[in-house]
Amino acid sequence: MIFSAGLSPVWQQILEFDSLQVGEVNRARSAHWCASGKVLNVAIAAKGLGEKTSLLSMIGGLNGEAIAAELAAQEILTDWLHVETPTRVCTTILDQSGVTTELVENVSDVESSVLDEFVDRFRIHSQVAEVTVLTGSIPANAPEDYYARLIRNVPSRFLLDIRGDGLLQTLPFCPFLIKPNREELEATVQSSLPDEASVVQAMQSLNRMGAQWVVVSNGPESTLVTSLDGTWRLQPPQVDLVNPIGCGDSLAAGIAVGVSRGDEVLDAVRLGMGAAAQNAQSLFPARVSLEVTAEFAQKVQIESIEEA
Repeated sequence: MIFSAGLSPVWQQILEFDSLQVGEVNRARSAHWCASGKVLNVAIAAKGLGEKTSLLSMIGGLNGEAIAAELAAQEILTDWLHVETPTRVCTTILDQSGVTTELVENVSDVESSVLDEFVDRFRIHSQVAEVTVLTGSIPANAPEDYYARLIRNVPSRFLLDIRGDGLLQTLPFCPFLIKPNREELEATVQSSLPDEASVVQAMQSLNRMGAQWVVVSNGPESTLVTSLDGTWRLQPPQVDLVNPIGCGDSLAAGIAVGVSRGDEVLDAVRLGMGAAAQNAQSLFPARVSLEVTAEFAQKVQIESIEEA
């Protein structure tokens, strides 16, 4: 089972425009709503890839009810913490020219009792999951060591899609795999990483601090993978981009599914990149299938950087 956990779900609005003009009245040619946000996207993608999936998150208001109904229809096992504040709304604006604009509402503060309850439920679910994916931002009033508090003394294989100090504080607990994108990696190491060599150096520093595997994606560019034993470059297949939102989450879900099935890590990353490729050419985030993902995954090229 894949267990996806996080405190930042989204009720997502997707608006399509022929041409977006800043400062003008813009009329969308289509509008859509769906459940989204990192924690939901990971669970949805993992389920689409054929894996039994469970989810722990928080919801509130009518937006939360809509999310719960959609996840129930997809037969994903859910454990919801109910809060009074309505679940946030984020808006994706797609311009026919290919430009994507994301309007993000931050996660609202929650009561300390909710944060404590999340920890308790997280530890219960993690103990029975094959792979636990901890992903997304946390409320601003959560303590700085909240991520570390979650995984401390829990015997699970953790895939962490988080960043910054919160990520650094988890490294003493040796997470199985961490997956920041390039921008998030720069924010974590607090340094500009202008080229591949500097990115690899930063990744290897995280390996030495405790991360067993580090995977860094960079949009349509190559994905880099490091461990204490080697460094690899994986080139994704080229696709016609429709909506990039959810690609990183689909990557995380594919990796988790591959690892849970016993694949080698590089093969699991390849599966994740296949899911990300399928996601990129879809309007709705994380709605992927194993058949199409597997076809894309076969097109991913892997090379050892030491041998390049």
